[in-house]
Amino acid sequence: MNKKINKTYTIAACLLTGMLMTTPGNASESNKHHSSSKHNKQRVNFGPGDHYKHRMAVNPSDYKKVADISHSAADLPKPLNRSRAEKVVINLNASEVISDIAAGISYHYWTFNNTVPGPFLRVREGDTVELNLHNEANSSHDHAIDLHAVTGPGGGLAVTKVEPGETKTLSFKAKTAGLYVYHCANGNAATHIANGMYGLILVEPKQGLAKVDHEFYVMQGELYTHGKLGKKGFQAFDSKKMLDERPEYIIFNGRTGALVGDGELKAKVGDKIRLFIGNAGVSKISSFHIIGEIFDRVYPEASLSSPLRNVQTTLVPAGGASIVEFQVDYPGDYVLVDHALTRVDRGAWGILKVTGKKNKALYAGEASSHKEHND
Repeated sequence: MNKKINKTYTIAACLLTGMLMTTPGNASESNKHHSSSKHNKQRVNFGPGDHYKHRMAVNPSDYKKVADISHSAADLPKPLNRSRAEKVVINLNASEVISDIAAGISYHYWTFNNTVPGPFLRVREGDTVELNLHNEANSSHDHAIDLHAVTGPGGGLAVTKVEPGETKTLSFKAKTAGLYVYHCANGNAATHIANGMYGLILVEPKQGLAKVDHEFYVMQGELYTHGKLGKKGFQAFDSKKMLDERPEYIIFNGRTGALVGDGELKAKVGDKIRLFIGNAGVSKISSFHIIGEIFDRVYPEASLSSPLRNVQTTLVPAGGASIVEFQVDYPGDYVLVDHALTRVDRGAWGILKVTGKKNKALYAGEASSHKEHND
């Protein structure tokens, strides 16, 4: 028995030594188009993906400028309200664009359909889904899609690897109800996700979901920029920070301030709210919380089978999702946060604005005011 164990250790040691002694290829991408199949021999990481050091020279003028990268939280399909399974056709474009993380700070985003997150996809349990993925001709990379709602190799990756200008089709049965993340998974998947290629797909249960007054789509993500937090100008992706799990920005819906001002969520007193929450990661767990609210019902990790009641903060794992429902009972601004609160200063916050009549029996008092005194 000991001889077999020693033999196994010897084989493993030889394999590891071989990996460590392999001379890494040139990590900088001098050519514009990156294909995972062309670079496998130049791998510089130790996982199954393509190398991660995408320090390619980006000329912002080569890409379309998008005025607002954020996907509106209110922009999602209505409940399906049908009793039969159907064939559903979905068209997605993998597109690389230039947009602002914040005023005066631009970035080379990789997207589905020019927004971060990508479109909210909505199908019914039992539907047959035909998904057509097109990669824009000017993309610097191959792209693909992995939908966590798919049962099959790579969640669709195996049949959707598309080079620039190419289109491929995936067909799958939406057999399990729930809320799922989808993301690009070609090459080094973490790089594609960190640059913005992610979204949510809801597989409605056959009986549908309970009726609410408003549904919103909120997705947390991370941006790893070469410049430090707040550095102005065009910011390139920093692979070293990604490997070290040190994002400069942690954001809701693609950029800082996406869910503030014109992008804030809106409701009236008495409304029932449902939030579809996703966390693209790639590294951080989200502790999702709304300051001043208690979730009446939470579907942990987006499992629709056993909801929890009366929850203050819910965990959303990287690459996972959650559904929360609650009724708003008092007017005012309610702040959405990741309750790892230092992340608020990196961009992870938004506003739910509630209008209507005050109920003093529920909440009352006067805001104190004071003057600052300088010694």
